[in-house]
Amino acid sequence: MTVMAWFKKERKTKSAIREKLEIPADAWEKCESCGHIDIREKFERALSVCPECGTHKRFTAEEYIELLTDEGSWKELFGNLQSVDPLGFEHYADRLVNARKKGGGSDAIYTGVGKLERRPVHLGVMNFRFMGGSMGSVVGEKIARLARRSAEKRIPMILVCTSGGARMQEGALSLMQMAKTSAAIAEMRLAGVPYISILTDPTTGGVSASFAMQGDVILAEPGAVIGFAGQRVIKQTIGQDLPEGFQTAEFLLEKGQVDEVVPRGSLRELTARLLRHMQGQRSRGAAA
Repeated sequence: MTVMAWFKKERKTKSAIREKLEIPADAWEKCESCGHIDIREKFERALSVCPECGTHKRFTAEEYIELLTDEGSWKELFGNLQSVDPLGFEHYADRLVNARKKGGGSDAIYTGVGKLERRPVHLGVMNFRFMGGSMGSVVGEKIARLARRSAEKRIPMILVCTSGGARMQEGALSLMQMAKTSAAIAEMRLAGVPYISILTDPTTGGVSASFAMQGDVILAEPGAVIGFAGQRVIKQTIGQDLPEGFQTAEFLLEKGQVDEVVPRGSLRELTARLLRHMQGQRSRGAAA
């Protein structure tokens, strides 16, 4: 066979069987701050914190409960309380029905008892999916009951705060919750029972002006927006430009309004350690 004939020889192509792997669109997660795109599972393992830039995405109330209580120890309290429409506010009754379907709870806060590293705690976690975590009569009542129960049973209280403020559909009744919750927390303080407040994004309005800022220790997540009125309203009121980073957790830490800015991955361990210290208990593994 000549060389030319060899080149002309027909070769049978081998059919390679390749399996086409397709990743569903909802398997990906994108960081809104830096644009980093990664598998959703990786974000979830990092507690919804961007592995590239450290931005803390919003966590659900249910996820905070899982983070801050031992597995199987959580028991909800006062879950039967539901908001009504005392002022006959337009469409408010319908919005409450829709909020319960969307938010997954009876109102804008879960309250209950559980254990954190085998020690009993009372835990309240605000639910931003329920009308922006707004504070109505039920939110105030549940917090007040939890605080009074803490004082009576001498069980420390933790509140995870996230809210747009008082619920306008309940008018002055929602504003009254600021005083009611503050009075109940004062009873705890007189009884010497610890209260830790954890501020997440956002914590604003009447919530920031009452129980959110009354903790014996006030922790905040990185980058959380914390304040009373919005920046535009403040700027128009005082007629001055606001400092860079105004109303962020880091700015408030610098000004002494919060005690520590804590990454979500360290929140459970630090909270447990603070409670042990505040209750005069040794850390696990300490020498007897």
